[in-house]
Amino acid sequence: MNARHEHIIQLVSARGSVSVNELAQTTGVSEVTVRQDLNALEKGGFLRRVHGSAVAPESDDVGARMQTRFAVKKRLAEFAAGLVNPGETVFIEGGSTNALLARELSDRQDITIVTVSHYIAGLLREKGGDVIILGGLFQKSSESVVGPLTRLCIQHLNFHKAFIGIDGWDATTGFTSRNMLRCDVVNAIMEKPAHTIALTDASKFGQIHPYALAPQQPFRQVITDSSLDIACQQQLRAQGLTLSLV
Repeated sequence: MNARHEHIIQLVSARGSVSVNELAQTTGVSEVTVRQDLNALEKGGFLRRVHGSAVAPESDDVGARMQTRFAVKKRLAEFAAGLVNPGETVFIEGGSTNALLARELSDRQDITIVTVSHYIAGLLREKGGDVIILGGLFQKSSESVVGPLTRLCIQHLNFHKAFIGIDGWDATTGFTSRNMLRCDVVNAIMEKPAHTIALTDASKFGQIHPYALAPQQPFRQVITDSSLDIACQQQLRAQGLTLSLV
């Protein structure tokens, strides 16, 4: 691995997604050379190529994912935490930005948090208000529960707001996920009369994954960072979503 490769890895890790054109300008080589670099780095598992860009490698390890675009995700979490009112019960589904949201809410004694994530529950174990952990099939890689029992638990609970992570969004497919069982959990959440919020950094937009996320009940709000492409912003607002750019 040469110095250019290391620089590319650092950029992609810090920002989550970087275009081939920008990488060529930043490194001072041609786009052809950058594509060759990306092919080599993708084979090594250092990143993924998608739609003319390089994106950070996917992992179910929440702790590892929190380090990618950490500063951006922390600002998103701070903004989202400001939406939670005293006395509310909030559902925090999972993912790295949601884990940072849980950290932001960990000193709040005046709220109740419901989660499927044992990782998030662990962040709240020593302080904060009440925490409700749902039952279900434990996915060891993501430290979350899924399956019919989880859906049943959701059906018997009520909450004011639900913060949900996504894996991808495209104008043609809508929101998508890499995990089929996680989609089932999210779809159960979306059936509840709560204010549903997609909380994610902008690197997820433009990506397409196999499983449709909340295809029947759209999100009411999307919170993401201000680097989101203008076309995506317009398409999201055209769908009637409240778009909050941080």
